[in-house]
Amino acid sequence: MLSVEEAGERILAAFARLSPEPVPVLEALGLVLAEDIVAGFDIPPRANSAMDGYAVRVADTTGAAMDAPRRLRISSNLAAGYVSETPVEPGTAIRIMTGAPVPEGSEAVIQVELTEREGDDVLVLAEIAARRNIREAGEDVQAGQTVLTAGTRIRPAEVGVLASLGLPSAPCIRRPRVAILATGDELLEPGDPLAPGKIYNANAYSTAAQVREAGGEPLLLGIARDTRESLSEKIEQAIGQGADMILSSGGVSVGDFDLVKDMLAAQGEINFWQVNMKPGKPLAFGHLGGVPMIGLPGNPVSSMISFEIFGRPAIQKMLGQPIVGRRKVEALMEEAYQKTDDRRHYLRVRVREEADGWRAHLTGEQGSGILTSLTRANGIAVIPESWESVQPGQQVPVWLLP
Repeated sequence: MLSVEEAGERILAAFARLSPEPVPVLEALGLVLAEDIVAGFDIPPRANSAMDGYAVRVADTTGAAMDAPRRLRISSNLAAGYVSETPVEPGTAIRIMTGAPVPEGSEAVIQVELTEREGDDVLVLAEIAARRNIREAGEDVQAGQTVLTAGTRIRPAEVGVLASLGLPSAPCIRRPRVAILATGDELLEPGDPLAPGKIYNANAYSTAAQVREAGGEPLLLGIARDTRESLSEKIEQAIGQGADMILSSGGVSVGDFDLVKDMLAAQGEINFWQVNMKPGKPLAFGHLGGVPMIGLPGNPVSSMISFEIFGRPAIQKMLGQPIVGRRKVEALMEEAYQKTDDRRHYLRVRVREEADGWRAHLTGEQGSGILTSLTRANGIAVIPESWESVQPGQQVPVWLLP
């Protein structure tokens, strides 16, 4: 039985960064740039007003004060998006809106709060320094500048920069296509009438949500029944849809109908089966049709914990992202927990930060079929293999969940 670390290393070794493709800028959120982005023009393209006010010559404001205003004639009005055909001449001002290119002859913009309007004139109530309230051309970005480098993960700010450069799309590492199927004759799809002996297919949906949260594109394949023919059909469907990874749930234990690991061994390649962890011991990994496949356990908590440990890093690697785990803190456990084996245990906990540090308490029964224990959790306490128990007040490492 493999350690968690060795299993993770074997799985990650089977994946590589995917190929780049142009992605619409909004859909690129969370993706990684495949190429440098070089500006083709200055931003802003021309010097423009930083606020609403009047474009003026500095000399025309000399000596201006509240009790000694300078009167200037308003020669025109200039809104954002337009270029003035009228220069600012001595003794005149142009009413200007935020973002409008500053007209020829103007040396500063005096904010509207320091003026009073009288008909076609404006009274300037303060002196203004040269270039005040003017955003210079190229102040943000200069033509030829590398604005974003390859390997940058695109956040909302990067989306805005790409749009400001006029780019409808960006070259990004594409999202991994992750085929998801659940196995078992007992499964129904949500919306079907509940029948005796049946349960709803929760695992495929929770796994698909985890894939989407990690940045992948989930491909829901539905339910494979407990026959080799049904499972083969779903695997062929996954390969036909260009899946970069296949995730199944169930069919990897030791029962007569646990077909996934048998199929991996018979029709593909099985790398390992079973990991020294709880929940999640029955986890299979191999290849079918050249596509890496992780056979997640059938119990819902086991499936979700196993994806967090093994599936999420694989998606990060395919995306070209750094493989980063959840933020980890040390927390004081508030109740005892007794282990019955030498596996690494992953406990669902509720953590809170207090003045003297983090505290954690179990979210209830820790059975691998109790999915609601995860809905109440905002952390996963990791209990090492060598520990026999956890006592109240003992510090444990905890992953913080979003």
